[in-house]
Amino acid sequence: MSIRELHESLGAQFEVLDGLAVVTTYGDLAGEHRALVEVSGVMDLSSRGRLCVVGADRRRFLHGQVTNEVAKLRPGEGCFAGLVSAKGRLEMDLHIFCLEEELLVDFEPGYTDAVRGRLEAYVIGDDVQIVDAAPFYDLVSVQGQGSKEVLERLALGVELPIKGHGIVTVNDAGLGLVYVANNPRLGSSGFDLFVPQAGMATLFERTVRVSTDLGGCACGLGAWEQARVEAGIPRYGVDMDNSNLAPETGIERCGISYSKGCYIGQEIIARIRTYGQVAKALRVLEFAESTGVLPAQGDKLWTAVGKEVGYVTSAVRSLGSGRVRGLGYVRKEVNEIGQELTWKSPEGDRVVKVIGVPFSQSS
Repeated sequence: MSIRELHESLGAQFEVLDGLAVVTTYGDLAGEHRALVEVSGVMDLSSRGRLCVVGADRRRFLHGQVTNEVAKLRPGEGCFAGLVSAKGRLEMDLHIFCLEEELLVDFEPGYTDAVRGRLEAYVIGDDVQIVDAAPFYDLVSVQGQGSKEVLERLALGVELPIKGHGIVTVNDAGLGLVYVANNPRLGSSGFDLFVPQAGMATLFERTVRVSTDLGGCACGLGAWEQARVEAGIPRYGVDMDNSNLAPETGIERCGISYSKGCYIGQEIIARIRTYGQVAKALRVLEFAESTGVLPAQGDKLWTAVGKEVGYVTSAVRSLGSGRVRGLGYVRKEVNEIGQELTWKSPEGDRVVKVIGVPFSQSS
């Protein structure tokens, strides 16, 4: 059975994302959301970009391209980082994993050509090659508080990595070389399994079966979107893009090293830290109840006296609490936790409270 047929047998509904069919739901959005948050949700994230950086100079080269420490990574370690322009603008957020002979880089769907092109533009006299791994490896992700137990019950014959972005290799007779990474993408607990395409359907079916036995299920991007906004996890292309200075997005909480050596864009980012805050910053928001209208991307945020001070990037109605949560940029003078703002909804003005900062739950 192919992976598409397996998804269909589970009741999958699809949409096209960047030319690829992805599962939006398996028919129970609330159950999938609960699995991702409270139990264990299994997702096919093969639509995401995956590049391998190889060659003798790979660590030194990538270290000079991203905002976090790469040069000192040892095999089995990893990090979260930003890829920024020379002007400090965020070009992508990256999950980087150090393997014996390569660096595996994972990022948002639809940006492979852009990320690869940006990196290759700086390969000048370096022993570095950048290879698209997506045609060869798929990605199963298990997220939720019970994800560790799911991985343990899969009995892959390897000790699971404890640290965030830690990664281990499994040489499975049936699946081939599988890479298992500790990667809590939604802020609580989670693991990624990079698996050869030929073994994807087998591993996905096994993982769903184990998760279901523990009260979890297969999950689509609809539940994922709900859970990631509730957790305050921004998404590149939605909540942040190349118009944003990296520190505006909150990525410095887990993805910027201020003690590492030189990298593209470092001067601008260091200057921001030295001389003051950015003019606006991404915040987690909670909106007062409405009868069903959600804030739209780009909706303005105002003070009580009618001054425009920000805008919304994402908003969802929580399937758990029913509250409307969102993310948005707010000017520095009014973005402290507890600050109340106004959203002008079609139903009238609604109070918006700043309740958190992005990435605060992310590893």
